[in-house]
Amino acid sequence: MMSISARRELLAQVAPRYRCASPAEKRHILDEFIHNTGYHRKYALALLHGPLPERNAPPKRRSRRHPPKYPATIRAPLVTLWQAANGICAKRLVPFLPELITILERHQELTLEPSQRALLLQISPATVDRLLRHERQVRQPRGLGTTKPGTLLKRQIPIRTFSTWDETRPGFLEVDLVAHCGQSAEGEYLHTLVLTDLYTAWTLCVALPNRSQQQVSAAIARVRESLPFPLLGLDSDNGSEFINANLLRYCQQERITFTRSRPYRKNDQAHVEQKNWTHVRQFVGHGRYTGSAAHQVLTALYEPLNLYMNFLQPTLKLVAKQQVGGKVHKRYDTARTPYQRILEVSEVSSDTSKAFGLLYETLNPVALLRQLDRLQRQLWTLEIVRSASEATIPQE
Repeated sequence: MMSISARRELLAQVAPRYRCASPAEKRHILDEFIHNTGYHRKYALALLHGPLPERNAPPKRRSRRHPPKYPATIRAPLVTLWQAANGICAKRLVPFLPELITILERHQELTLEPSQRALLLQISPATVDRLLRHERQVRQPRGLGTTKPGTLLKRQIPIRTFSTWDETRPGFLEVDLVAHCGQSAEGEYLHTLVLTDLYTAWTLCVALPNRSQQQVSAAIARVRESLPFPLLGLDSDNGSEFINANLLRYCQQERITFTRSRPYRKNDQAHVEQKNWTHVRQFVGHGRYTGSAAHQVLTALYEPLNLYMNFLQPTLKLVAKQQVGGKVHKRYDTARTPYQRILEVSEVSSDTSKAFGLLYETLNPVALLRQLDRLQRQLWTLEIVRSASEATIPQE
């Protein structure tokens, strides 16, 4: 099969000869042209009778029938809004745009003309993805897994079954540890305790100097006091930092349902595993951190981070999943922040809702991101860098 450029060259040579030929010669030229190009006879006749093609002329592009709806001036404020939302996807960003625009204008971080505001409030997720195509960031690689199985007390801590969990109300949390060990799992290093509520996606990160049972149990007790709703259930993996007598005794005394996931099944804790990436790795990275200085900076970093992620980061919640043949169709609700979801539940007291409302009015996402950036740079100066010969990467 001839290429398009070759067909054009052949047409430029054949057309003048075809027009000057006799009827019998025209039939012969036409048959040869159709045989060489593979064109339909009617299309070949139209080409041979039409205007002669210009040599090496580029193909003409079709002009737009309508002018673009979103001018170039809309991209700059959209980038500002997207950056203030920490680069979330368009399906999460678009439902939050009315609230985010109000927040940024309240703190004088954004100034919009009426026409720009109207366009941003009716923009679609597909258009946002197209306009922000060149602003996407490259993801970083994953780190090491350091979960060590806890064999004791497994029979006393049941595997989580959904019949014992009421996920239509807040208070049932998945919990996990994120190791800040860099490329070596030897020695002592910092950890982050991550707890996320299944119903509201309310997530808290706590910096720990190590992964001892006492540190983990004490941190969970502190987090319980700061939750805006009662702690009803706790689900962990099979690591010894969770599967121990300290935490089991605490949950039994406080009447907290304590369950564990199945061994080697990370999808059993999909909610908190997702937060390990969005809340910890994206802001802290994969470096190795040890000592009290790094622990203090990491603790300071999680204060604005918890506010930013819970009050100003919308999330999508899976509401239905259906398998049709070899494909799984998922349906999500409208993106909302954990704070917005908390205001809708009756388990949160009016005093807590009022206090959160006053706090929400003071939060500036751009200022929080600046504070996070400053603490990130301070933390990264404390990273422990080991040579390749000193690093010991566990074999998978």
